[in-house]
Amino acid sequence: MCGIAGFVGGQDTPEVTRGTLGRMIRTLRHRGPDGFGYHLGEGVGLAHARLAIIDLATGQQPIRNERGTVWTVLNGEIFNYRELRRTLEAQGHAFYTHSDTEVIVHLYEQYGDDFVDHLNGQFAIALWDTERRRLLLARDRTGIRPLFHASAGGRLWFGSEVKALLAVQPKLGVLDPHGVAQALTYWGTIDPGTVFRDVASVPPGHVLALEADGRRSLRRYWDWEFPELQDGRQQRPFGSIDEAAGALRELLVDAVRLQLRADVPVGAYLSGGLDSSGVVALIRHYTNNPLRTFSVAFEDAEFDESDFQARMVAHLGTEHTTLRCTRRDIGEAFPQLIEHTEAPVLRTAGVPLMLLAGDVQRHGFRVVLTGEGADEVFGGYDLFKEAKVRRFWARQPGSTWRPRLFERLYGYLAHSPVANAAMAQSFFGRGMEHRDRAVFAHLPRWTTSQRALAFFSAEWRAQVEGWDPLATFEATLPPAIGRWSPLARDQYVEAHSLLASYLLPMQGDRPAMAHSVEGRYPFLDHRVVEFGNRLPDHWKIRGLTEKDVLRRALAGLLPEQIRQRTKQPYRAPDQGSFFFDGEPLDYVADVLSGDSLREAGYFHPDRVGRLFDKCRRGQAIGFADNQAFVGILSTMLVHRQRVRHGSGV
Repeated sequence: MCGIAGFVGGQDTPEVTRGTLGRMIRTLRHRGPDGFGYHLGEGVGLAHARLAIIDLATGQQPIRNERGTVWTVLNGEIFNYRELRRTLEAQGHAFYTHSDTEVIVHLYEQYGDDFVDHLNGQFAIALWDTERRRLLLARDRTGIRPLFHASAGGRLWFGSEVKALLAVQPKLGVLDPHGVAQALTYWGTIDPGTVFRDVASVPPGHVLALEADGRRSLRRYWDWEFPELQDGRQQRPFGSIDEAAGALRELLVDAVRLQLRADVPVGAYLSGGLDSSGVVALIRHYTNNPLRTFSVAFEDAEFDESDFQARMVAHLGTEHTTLRCTRRDIGEAFPQLIEHTEAPVLRTAGVPLMLLAGDVQRHGFRVVLTGEGADEVFGGYDLFKEAKVRRFWARQPGSTWRPRLFERLYGYLAHSPVANAAMAQSFFGRGMEHRDRAVFAHLPRWTTSQRALAFFSAEWRAQVEGWDPLATFEATLPPAIGRWSPLARDQYVEAHSLLASYLLPMQGDRPAMAHSVEGRYPFLDHRVVEFGNRLPDHWKIRGLTEKDVLRRALAGLLPEQIRQRTKQPYRAPDQGSFFFDGEPLDYVADVLSGDSLREAGYFHPDRVGRLFDKCRRGQAIGFADNQAFVGILSTMLVHRQRVRHGSGV
């Protein structure tokens, strides 16, 4: 894990370009505290902030090929680099390091732009071809590592985080109403858009090429793909679900083994749920890696899973550390989270993970494996089960017993949407007329989160007037999605909204890298994703039991109360983390004051003031109010940190 930055174009002197690169990469020192590296050429600059994990002695970047005609910087890891190196050496390539990064330049020599097809990893790559004078920017398949770019001052600028671009082009720090509206609706923006008007991201699974003549091309090299229905039915790639579960276990073992590769100690997060417990159990039973685990616990019983964590620690005998997190801890650290996310968020859940990463670092670890991704791949979220019930209900909308199936969901919530039958029918009955649309499963969540847009100022409301979030998202979907199963459609939308735009950046990369910790995700090994996508819906969700094939794959490795446990999504206290005894934290009162809101111009001060008072009185208990408050507060923090104050450097 590291940070990368650079530019192409321009006519500055070497002294100026070196200083320019230095200003960019210094903003990313938290991603790479072990030193900076640079490559400067005519009209090009590459910079790297290193977090040393593989090849501690000779792995400094930028890395070149034998003739010095291809240069690269990498943020992330190439897990299959040993196998690739053996193949490339057999093809005549000579290596000068033991780094995973060096395989990239030789793969490019051998396969051209198709080099990305050979990589198993999580990465953001910048590659400069000196002979053809072309730049490639490539991002891993599921979007684990970030990569941003912008054009300004006659150059293309790129960096692992937006702050690297703002360090040299502060005028790029302008929020876009449509980008913010997307973030407050979908929980993140639609790639390649961002919340900054003139800053773009390289989408997951894409390569952006900038040619010598200025032409640009953006090519998708991988996507979540699902088999089309045959006569309305799904095909079985295995004779039985148990046969599939056996193959899945073998694949997960290999994914875990690959992701344990490092020249530093590797730990693991342990939430107490099926996914992280499964990863830890696979490490214990199938590798010789020392097992060191880390968890976060909460003072609020609604969010706390420490009892389940303790059961797994006792079952596997791990050396374990638990970080106790209070509401005040979350509220006070929230600005630091936004400093790293550089975008609005609708939940505080990234804060405890950021604090946990700090605990991991203090114990001398730089790498942790996590269970993220299993829910997207194997149908783990209540959203998927909820959509299944809603489709079942939609076939007989007058039924009184079919909507009662919702009562089997959300038992872990203190203020569950199914606690009142009439309210549940009203909430889940929204958008039934859209049941044949690919975004059907996500309508209740997007409707709830979109409440924040009602607080926009008159100017911003005018700029997004007429915006159709459903049509906007559907325009990004592949034509074949209509020929996929219902769950496949739901999974695709989830992977391209919540996973890529919220979970991986806001609860994954950014919170961990705030403390120079690299998270790794075995369930997002692209082979595991492709395996899961081939399976029929009922092998993933059996009745209303989620991730059935994964539960079977982990049989015998976990205590039954963990293996059979119903999914409880990771959450943290939201607006209650910002008020104590009816009083807001000092910065909250300042950021959401009428003067601050009027100065920024994004939100209506009176409307926000009423929501603020509702939260202060402890009356904002619903999802809509909670998410609106956190979304507004985080947007205002982005304004202070990245717009009003520029790069913050």
